[in-house]
Amino acid sequence: MLPSVLIVDDEKHTREGLRQALEDDYDVSLAANADEAFNLLEAETFDAVLTDLRMPGKSGLKVIDRALALPNRPAVIMMTAYGSVDSAVDAMKRGAVDFLTKPVNLERLEVLLQRALKTKTLEVEVNQLHERLDEKFSIQGIIGHSVPLTDLIDKVRLVAPSRATILIEGESGTGKELIAQALHQSGARSRGPFVAVHCAALSENLLESELFGHERGAFTGAVERRTGRFESADGGTLFLDEIGEITASTQVKLLRFLETRMIERVGGSKPIQLDVRLVAATNRNLERMVAEGKFREDLFFRLNVVRLLMPTLRDRADDIPLLLAHYLKFFAKENGTPPPNLEAGALRTLCAYRWPGNIRELRNFCENAVVMHRGGRVTEYDLDPRYRAIGTLVGEGGRAGEGGNSGGGATFSPGGPLLALPGPPGASLSVEENEKRLLREALHKTRGNRTKAAQLMGLSRRTLHRKLAQWPELDTVD
Repeated sequence: MLPSVLIVDDEKHTREGLRQALEDDYDVSLAANADEAFNLLEAETFDAVLTDLRMPGKSGLKVIDRALALPNRPAVIMMTAYGSVDSAVDAMKRGAVDFLTKPVNLERLEVLLQRALKTKTLEVEVNQLHERLDEKFSIQGIIGHSVPLTDLIDKVRLVAPSRATILIEGESGTGKELIAQALHQSGARSRGPFVAVHCAALSENLLESELFGHERGAFTGAVERRTGRFESADGGTLFLDEIGEITASTQVKLLRFLETRMIERVGGSKPIQLDVRLVAATNRNLERMVAEGKFREDLFFRLNVVRLLMPTLRDRADDIPLLLAHYLKFFAKENGTPPPNLEAGALRTLCAYRWPGNIRELRNFCENAVVMHRGGRVTEYDLDPRYRAIGTLVGEGGRAGEGGNSGGGATFSPGGPLLALPGPPGASLSVEENEKRLLREALHKTRGNRTKAAQLMGLSRRTLHRKLAQWPELDTVD
């Protein structure tokens, strides 16, 4: 399809001459005045508009205004026989890409049209890219409806429009970078750059150069000036993942930026003023590191303006079925195969598993299931044994097998959730029976206190209530 051009000029011979010059390469429409142009602009979509400045009635400036107010804005070029600098400047201020003096130089017109259409194509591609980014990283794209997740999303919506520095804390694999991207896409900087740096992946010298850039000759191998990630993120967001891994010297430079909003390149002495929103993330306890002298207290306070805590997957167990369905469908599409069918037993087993690797581990499971089963059925007996060992993976409170006995039934780890151990010799319990037994033991030990029983099981209260509704006979345990 040829690019479409609207020519607006009150002189008939000029309109016809321009049409003859362009019609081999463009789909050309003509208008003798601004009103005719308005009607055509409402009825059709044009890639470019070429309009005279001075015409009877409304001027070409009105045509520019009307054309650039459309949802699909054409590229606009102004023509004038007067060569007035003021008129040309006014046209450019209103959004015209360039101007031509009459009589029109056809070679220059062709160059300007090609340049304008190329620019318009790039603008469309950029807008489409931003729309895809908005869809992928927007708050609406975050999967789940559990209470911990919805609480987090509410906080993200609240702080995203602000300029405040954000500290995201949480275990590895919980989706800290996804939340950082959602903060960026939901705020006023969404059209600016989002730059991510994984601090633990770089050595001390490389990290400083990567963050702040360096001048030529700053160190051996610095053969030219390098722009750092801070400068690349100007007008947008810089995400520093694993902030707890940065060295003392980098901490000092980062503190200086947060206090002054200025940086200096490595080997340089000229301060560079920047407009960057900083979002940091860590899976370490920064307060403990401060107490141990491993992290600057003043930097911690500067980073900790707004703190967001990422829930673990075991804290949002209600979201596991949604996440499984989403990632099985995602990897099936990526591999060109139907998604596998998780049978009820497999789903129950996966929902009871503690997912120490969080969403990253769940993604890996889904990719493996798609590749290995290719649209087939997945039963609980098809799962790796680690998924079937309900509750054997614990949080920070203890390790599987610690503080237990060698007999059957269940045991409890101090400060940690209930642990499942093998039953009596010869016993063969299903996943559901084992889970019911553990829940019965937890309720018995806590004398029916649901909150404490949920803690022992490593479940949320909401999940515990759902299980008691499923097995009402357990609710009589005291």
